[in-house]
Amino acid sequence: MKRKRVLTVLAAGLVVAVAAGLYWFQPWKLWVNETVQEALPVAQTSAPLSASAAPAPEEPAIVATGELISHEHATSGGVRILRAPDGSLVLRLENLDTSNGPDLRVLLTGAPVLPGKDGWFVFDDGAHVSAGKLKGNKGSQNYTLPEGTDLARYSSVTIWCDRFDVSFGAAELTKTG
Repeated sequence: MKRKRVLTVLAAGLVVAVAAGLYWFQPWKLWVNETVQEALPVAQTSAPLSASAAPAPEEPAIVATGELISHEHATSGGVRILRAPDGSLVLRLENLDTSNGPDLRVLLTGAPVLPGKDGWFVFDDGAHVSAGKLKGNKGSQNYTLPEGTDLARYSSVTIWCDRFDVSFGAAELTKTG
């Protein structure tokens, strides 16, 4: 009887450990891709050229650009920071291709982009702003930056795994104009 009780407790402990591991690591995300294709953000001009003409879309200005490099996971794609005609800032990931993972975020940071393992853990140490949860691990997507974001404080963008505090990939930003 004592042996049966010990085996029952061990089995229950194993079930709890497996459930916790599945929740924490979410291994199925290694095989599940989420593709998001969002259009470039544009604003409508307020006055049409003629009474019958529709307002023409107004393109946002490019403020900074960068190319993603791989860190913990193979990552590629472009980054653009755009200023909309209303003054708001949009961080745009273009042709993103990375692994899926638990609790991925897009961070605008003040950390330098270092190649290889040296760059895996630096992005949440200093100044950073979260643009939000990663919408998909593939495709082109837009993230509105918080109002009042001072781009002079930030020099890079990372796809950050908040669960394991590691960068999947990052881009050094080059300011334009």
